Amino acid sequence: MIIPLRKQAPDEHQAAPLRYGIVWGTEGMSITQTRHAARLLLARAGHPPSHTVSQDAQIVVSELVTNALRHAPGPGGLLLEVTEENRLRITVRDGSPDRPVLLAPDRHRVGGHGLHLVARLCTRFDTRPTRDGKQVIAELALPDPVG
Repeated sequence: MIIPLRKQAPDEHQAAPLRYGIVWGTEGMSITQTRHAARLLLARAGHPPSHTVSQDAQIVVSELVTNALRHAPGPGGLLLEVTEENRLRITVRDGSPDRPVLLAPDRHRVGGHGLHLVARLCTRFDTRPTRDGKQVIAELALPDPVG
């Protein structure tokens, strides 16, 4: 199920965040599609793809969704939200109860570096258990929109 990129307002007096959501089953998800969604959502919020925050967001989304697909194959989901606090909140849900592990840095190891990037780029990086797995939540601070 895909939630289209649009403003979803609970009432006309409250500014609604921009949101994008998608869920996937056992077939997995296209990482390219998730990066594209982050680019498009941030562009609509006034942060063009050429800006660092858009590029950073694409890295974070790619890393978190890749980890969910690699370590918890099966159903999962992604929710992107531009919040009223001017942050991009990235929530990735998967079916594994295991928390992501930040491995000790090792420049000779292939792989295992993505969470270091996520932790470095984000102002928040947290994991919450759910009844059927977990949610990994990351937030990036957004500069004032362009235009």
